Amino acid sequence: MQQITIQDLSIVLVEPSVTQRKLIANQLDAEGVASIITVDNGQQALQKIKQTLPDLVISSMYLEDMTGTDLVFTIRKDIHLASIPFMLISSEKRFDLLDPIRQAGVVAILPKPFNPIDLTRALQSTLVYTQPSDLLLAQYRPEELRVLVVDDSRMARRHIQRVLSDMGLNNMQTAENGKVAMNMFQQEVFDLVVTDLNMPEMDGNELVDFIRKKSSRPDTPILMVTSEDSQARLANVERSGVSAICDKPFDPTNVRNLLAHILS
Repeated sequence: MQQITIQDLSIVLVEPSVTQRKLIANQLDAEGVASIITVDNGQQALQKIKQTLPDLVISSMYLEDMTGTDLVFTIRKDIHLASIPFMLISSEKRFDLLDPIRQAGVVAILPKPFNPIDLTRALQSTLVYTQPSDLLLAQYRPEELRVLVVDDSRMARRHIQRVLSDMGLNNMQTAENGKVAMNMFQQEVFDLVVTDLNMPEMDGNELVDFIRKKSSRPDTPILMVTSEDSQARLANVERSGVSAICDKPFDPTNVRNLLAHILS
């Protein structure tokens, strides 16, 4: 299969501000992107997305008819559109407003104004989404690995499954919180656990503690995927014994490298 480049990407840009649309479009043009469709509201965006099936959707947070959160949720719920990468460019900084978008699965959340280098990295991440390849491991074949994905967000579980599946990890089961995951872990053998941190019933930290101290397989690799921004909590997670921590939104290349390391 022919490898595509940033210049080959097709992008739908959703931005109500004419000035901001021009600024972002100019930066994409500077990256060599030739196919850019610009719209100023969510409904127009959905129409264009369904018509063209772009490689990437870039949106502002606040549109005249919906929010960027509404837009990405609508995309993720449509079976024909769910796998399209999404990027948010916004001056919004409040955790409670950005976290749902992180949970939905995005290639990047960039501030306004953004650093052109960060846009380049986000576009490179998009290429990984559009051109998946199997994870290369010295000791295992990816399709044989048994993976447990734990997250209270159904949308986040689906996104994580999609990213892992693109790497050849197709033998996956899911749990909506740490308590359910703990019961599954006691009954079945898993080669890898990918878990969120903040969950009801039992959080990711408590699940890690159980696996490391009370289970029959304490050496099971655990990847923590979280949007948590508290350095104190993250430091506590590191001390709990996770194999690696990855941010939401996460870079597929980073996830691939982390998994290659912790499974080696």
